[in-house]
Amino acid sequence: MDTQTYTAQNSDEKIVWYSISCTYLFWLLGAVYIIAPVIAWVLLLKTIKRYTFDHISYQAHLATKIWCVAMFIMLIALVVAHLDYQLGTAKLIKSSIGWAKGWALLAIFPLLGMLNIRAELIYRACCQVCKHTLILLPLFLIAWLLRLPETLYVSPTSIIGGPGPEFFSVSLYEIDPGSGLPRWRLFTPWAPALGMLGNLFTIFALQERSIKFKCYGLAGSLVMILISQSRLAIACYLFLLAYFTFWRYYKQPWLYIIASPVILIASLFGSQIIDKIEYSILAIKAARAGSTRVREELAHIAIERWSNEAIWWGHGIVERGPHLVEYMPIGSHHTWYGLLFVKGAVGAVALAVAMLVTALSFLRHSFSLPLSRVGLAILLMLMLYTFGENLEILAYLFWPGLLVMGIALKQQSQRNINAKQNA
Repeated sequence: MDTQTYTAQNSDEKIVWYSISCTYLFWLLGAVYIIAPVIAWVLLLKTIKRYTFDHISYQAHLATKIWCVAMFIMLIALVVAHLDYQLGTAKLIKSSIGWAKGWALLAIFPLLGMLNIRAELIYRACCQVCKHTLILLPLFLIAWLLRLPETLYVSPTSIIGGPGPEFFSVSLYEIDPGSGLPRWRLFTPWAPALGMLGNLFTIFALQERSIKFKCYGLAGSLVMILISQSRLAIACYLFLLAYFTFWRYYKQPWLYIIASPVILIASLFGSQIIDKIEYSILAIKAARAGSTRVREELAHIAIERWSNEAIWWGHGIVERGPHLVEYMPIGSHHTWYGLLFVKGAVGAVALAVAMLVTALSFLRHSFSLPLSRVGLAILLMLMLYTFGENLEILAYLFWPGLLVMGIALKQQSQRNINAKQNA
């Protein structure tokens, strides 16, 4: 039973399985950034072929359709902004390719959830990556102790173009300029992105049925979060633990018996608790004051230029920031500020509507469909990370989560169809 459950049973599952489980091999080849867009568009074309020529029917969920519309609106905003600012045909083509490798994935992978791909296979594949992380961790630690070069090489695959060389480099470790301590990014472009993947793999590990692979997944994902030294990753990890603890015990009376006096005490000492939280937030920001300052300045510049120059459609492309923000791209480190600056209010509203509709759909079915709870956890994690990362740039990493969201939405559609047939 276990062997059959975790063995790819069709070509689509084989593509997904090997694309995830061979992550470290692709990392050595500098191909991690390439894999996700390739399999997304290949599987999409296969799906269109089956629908058109093989007459195979696919029932897409309303939320999935809204994601498709929202990401197409992103493309429209991109084109309009390029025309407004007369950026030229070359930049328009380059930006459109960037859209196909970024924002488009947020629509394609949920849509591919309609295919015959099981969520259990994705859970196991991600636990395999966690297992490989635990095996390779001593090598990364030794590399730092021996003071080997931080980056071994940049893969020739970088010739295809991308956001930067860090997306194609093989990094053993890096030194945080603020603290002087080592941190690791492994197969991701920067350390906080590794923390994000650690949280996604935590969600999947908690769903794994095998005790052995669950342990691999939980241990490996926690290691990713800790070695990334990301404050947002740790906060998200604690949130996910509380989230799944609630769903595990929400039917138990003792949970509410305990929660009632806790809420009462919290209401009595609310102001003191708020002060403690504020002090904790300030302490966290002070831990990496330089990073916090850069983020705040980037946000201020993005909002000011958006509101004064391009409210509706944005500027079309990212721009290099001044020396004040260490030349970081304007709108980076934050999905919403980046959207407002590049694609204006139109782009920001499109993403917000897609997220809101999907969240409501998952919430509606969470009490009856466990997979919808997983989908909601993934979406909440992405919502949290919109305040610390640009989602479109990292979509090539968290695409397994998008695929599981699509599978959860497909389950809801099938349930609705069965309910209508039985009515």
